[in-house]
Amino acid sequence: MDAKSDAWPAGCVLPDYGPGGIYGLASALRTWLHDTDAGLDVARVAPGEAATVVLLVIDGLGAHALDSFGRGSALAADWHVTLTSVFPSTTASAVTTLMTGASPAEHGLNGWFIHDRRFGGVIAPLPLEARGDGPLHALRLTSRLFTQRSMFRDARRPAFMLSPQQIAFSPFSRHHARGACVRGYDTLERLEDEILGAVEGVGRQGGFVHAYYPRFDAISHAYGCRSPRAIACFHKIDAMYARLCERLRGKGVRILVTADHGFIDSAPERTVGIEPESEVERMLDAPLFGERRLAFCAVREGAHEEFEAWARNELAGRAVIMCGEDCIASGVFGPGRRNTRLAERVGTHVLLMEPGWTIVDQVEGEQPFTLIGVHGGLTADEMRVPLVLATP
Repeated sequence: MDAKSDAWPAGCVLPDYGPGGIYGLASALRTWLHDTDAGLDVARVAPGEAATVVLLVIDGLGAHALDSFGRGSALAADWHVTLTSVFPSTTASAVTTLMTGASPAEHGLNGWFIHDRRFGGVIAPLPLEARGDGPLHALRLTSRLFTQRSMFRDARRPAFMLSPQQIAFSPFSRHHARGACVRGYDTLERLEDEILGAVEGVGRQGGFVHAYYPRFDAISHAYGCRSPRAIACFHKIDAMYARLCERLRGKGVRILVTADHGFIDSAPERTVGIEPESEVERMLDAPLFGERRLAFCAVREGAHEEFEAWARNELAGRAVIMCGEDCIASGVFGPGRRNTRLAERVGTHVLLMEPGWTIVDQVEGEQPFTLIGVHGGLTADEMRVPLVLATP
């Protein structure tokens, strides 16, 4: 992948699918879980060592947070290295990678919204809803939609998966946590206790505790990623992390903290809107899918040249257009055997938004909403996430 290519937005950071990215972290964890003789270098676990590894995933906590309002924090003090997210830099893609060890090219969940004609068109795979049309209902829905095995399935080390109560036992979570002992929680304080309980549950033979916390992401979307509320949320997380390190001191536990993606803030005046019944909407076979910062487009046959001309002229300085086939061929979705639906889910064209810009359209039955904090694009603040390591 060539970051200097004119095909990419200004100042882009492309994903690292080696040891410098969360995909490499997930791959290493998957290997360690399935081989009791393996070590885990990233957590300083020697081959054959009976260690317990805690992975705390803070949704949306980009490296910029630790490097700005996080300076002087316990998390910043233990900041080990910086990793990249996957592409797109969004929860559906990155969390799935962190639970399977598979790249977005393999698992095919390349955005909050994906296109899958088997289930009616544009859908949201995490809540299993059709865009503008409510819950999905289809025969063998999850097994057809989620094709990658959980990294916990048939693992040779015990594993726990800790998630908020409202999503811990959702169809997405049940599939991707299969093989782990799943526990829900309702507050940050309760998550701390659940981590400690899971470490005790693993026992002396060692094992893995995967804990997911989404509150920072939700606050950043609603109020901005550098807002007073986001900063206050960060400091609560940091205090919990410091207590956790103290309470696990001397127990042979390694604590890793990372994120699925980072954030930027986007002003309303930097939103490109595709109006209903507009000339542009009539060029499309389906609503936009992907993210506000990265739109996958299914352009009607015969309208490709017209759509490309519109994007080059009307979106100059706001977005870069790329052919869907070229986007896949670039390798930006990662290595491995491509998901059989990947081409459909990328579409004919991709709109890669320039820094600060978003794009939205409207679907009947869908309630419009405003987001201040956004992600999914290729800026450094969206793509770079910290990897914190503590060996208390």
